[in-house]
Amino acid sequence: MEKVAIFVDVQNVYYTVREACGRNFDYNKFWAEATAGREVVKAFAYAIDRGDQKQREFQNILRAIGFEVKLKPFIQRSDGSAKGDWDVGITLDAIEYAEQADVIVLVSGDGDFDLLVNKIREVHGKKVEVYGVPQFTAASLMRAASEYNPIDGFLLLS
Repeated sequence: MEKVAIFVDVQNVYYTVREACGRNFDYNKFWAEATAGREVVKAFAYAIDRGDQKQREFQNILRAIGFEVKLKPFIQRSDGSAKGDWDVGITLDAIEYAEQADVIVLVSGDGDFDLLVNKIREVHGKKVEVYGVPQFTAASLMRAASEYNPIDGFLLLS
């Protein structure tokens, strides 16, 4: 059975899906599609923790699906801007689990991950499937992926 490791950039997916479709990503449908006929080695969902109840409920839903939720505190800068991305954490975890999996699934449209995807394919010889909102997924990331899967109607909550 093919082994899969899954890495979801929750903030990226939330904002790009909301902007493009005005709806939410269906994590249950995604899980069913990404894991069908596969053994899950590890599945991470990376999120920013603002500490509110609705967010905690969402994180518990992700855990119930099968994700390990990794949280980073929300940081408000003095100039009013915010910081909170998981690019380095996702990269380190994906490289760590690349040896154990046959397929790496990355859910993000962030073009910074094209280097990671290329490295996993070239150095580790693994298949990398990328899921992202087409109009907000970097062309370089789509090109780097072994397979690109658009987040569209099927993967959205009604």
